[in-house]
Amino acid sequence: MRKIIESTFVTTDGVVGEPHEWGGPYWDAEHSEYASELLFASDALLLGRETYAGFAQVWPTRPADDPYAARINAMPKYVASRTLAQQDATWNATVLQGDIVDAVRALKAEDGRDILKFGTGSLSHALLDAKLVDEYHFWIFPAIAGAGERLFEGYANLTHLELLGTTTFKSGIVVHRLAPR
Repeated sequence: MRKIIESTFVTTDGVVGEPHEWGGPYWDAEHSEYASELLFASDALLLGRETYAGFAQVWPTRPADDPYAARINAMPKYVASRTLAQQDATWNATVLQGDIVDAVRALKAEDGRDILKFGTGSLSHALLDAKLVDEYHFWIFPAIAGAGERLFEGYANLTHLELLGTTTFKSGIVVHRLAPR
């Protein structure tokens, strides 16, 4: 069975929105190496509609000779959306049909490598409730955003996680690798 790994950037005050505004100063070689390891261990991406739309605007414009960009552009993407029609999905994307939990459970049951999930929101809540995420990689950035969308904003269920490990970068980023208990 495939694993779903969620990779999320978050400030020390819990903000996940607009990481391009606060994360840039910390994106260095260590950051790139860790991100590449996650990406190349996976053979598909799982995205919500908003994350998909933002990524689909940016990643295809990246240089084709960048191995990370080439990999992310070539991978199949599975998009959870109630509003995006399949004919409007581009960039190697398939819009998941029917109940999202059932659709993701079916993806996990397929043969293949890990499925890497980016973004937070209602998809993250549904996957957490259904216990479908195998690992969370929360990249804690040494920055305070002050305002913005928060990690698991609006999620009301107490959930305990087990620490699987941490990775500390010279830039100050600490990645907490966690699994649901």
